[in-house]
Amino acid sequence: MMPYYWTPTTQQQMPPQVMPPQTTGARPPGREQSYIENIFRLNRGKPGTFHFSFEHAVEPGKNTKIVRGVVEAAGRDHVILRELKSNHRFLFPMIYFDFAEYDEEMAYFNQNP
Repeated sequence: MMPYYWTPTTQQQMPPQVMPPQTTGARPPGREQSYIENIFRLNRGKPGTFHFSFEHAVEPGKNTKIVRGVVEAAGRDHVILRELKSNHRFLFPMIYFDFAEYDEEMAYFNQNP
């Protein structure tokens, strides 16, 4: 039996590995995907109300959080909000995001194919 790793006693090396080709994940030019984090980025700095809910609350009846503020940054799994009244910043995982309401028209992607 041939070991799949190098050991000092056998002096054999691991067989060559075939690595899958690297992809860049590039999208066709001018074609964004309408994921929530991309929509948040398009509307960065616009005032809105952001609703979150949590399955496991510390106190009964405290499983929701509403933030009146602006998006400062958004990633694949999180959003950073700045509350307008206090300038307090929040980092929320996207899994807790329910919906957002904006005071003005929202920017969105061009819907033409």
